[in-house]
Amino acid sequence: MSLARSAPTALPLCRELTTVSIALTPTTAAVFVSVVLIAGVVNGLAGFGFALVGTMALATVVEPTTAVVFMIVPILAANASLARELSVGDVRTCGRRFGPLLAAALVGTVVGLAAVDRLPAAPLRLGLGVVTLGFVATAQRAVAIPGFDRLKAGCFVETPLAMVAIGGVSGVLFGGTNVGVQLIAYLRSRDLSHELFVGVAAMIFLGLNAVRVGAAGALGLYPDLTTVALSVAAAVPAVAGVAVGRRLRVRIPERTRRRFVLGLLAVVGVRLVVGGLGLA
Repeated sequence: MSLARSAPTALPLCRELTTVSIALTPTTAAVFVSVVLIAGVVNGLAGFGFALVGTMALATVVEPTTAVVFMIVPILAANASLARELSVGDVRTCGRRFGPLLAAALVGTVVGLAAVDRLPAAPLRLGLGVVTLGFVATAQRAVAIPGFDRLKAGCFVETPLAMVAIGGVSGVLFGGTNVGVQLIAYLRSRDLSHELFVGVAAMIFLGLNAVRVGAAGALGLYPDLTTVALSVAAAVPAVAGVAVGRRLRVRIPERTRRRFVLGLLAVVGVRLVVGGLGLA
């Protein structure tokens, strides 16, 4: 896959960054469509994982900052599709309940997005891989992690102050890396039904990415208009993948879904760590 650093341009959406323009070839198109489609299926199945799977997989073949920016519009489209599972009453109730979390995350995600082009590639790959594997370790149920339940009980409490703290930190990380596992972990600790969890997670990430689309353009984070066009076009396989995942969700047992998602994330996480250490 050939990549070329974009030249300076006067276009308002674009400027010279550590993000790298995407050379559109049949191979490039096939890779990007496949990654976004698979990420959509995962998100439809589990209710989360689109940003993590899509960004982490793309970060193994292109610059991580390019992957982060490219995935913003597809993430928005995927979560818009899932957010429809919430009723109007659910939106109002959950909006009030998790309002401090969302408000703090909105501020944090703009801060993180503003710093995305200042993050070096190799350490970013390594950090993303470690975070991904950390999420897998805490989400799996086969081996108990000493002290984790106590830590979760002490930190993941449903108070305005706790939600502001968790939302702010998580927003910064999500804004700069597309990794929102901290928000997912918090929502999973709230004992929501699976259907409500899926809808609430989609509602929060829909709001965050609606802001990020505008912020990315205002900050000039897209290296060129080709990347913008490809990102918008990727919304199609994203929505298609979510639709497939939603249909499979009612047919596949929860235990099998969990194993598939965590297994996929583990593979991606290992690949990122290896790449970040310069071993591959």
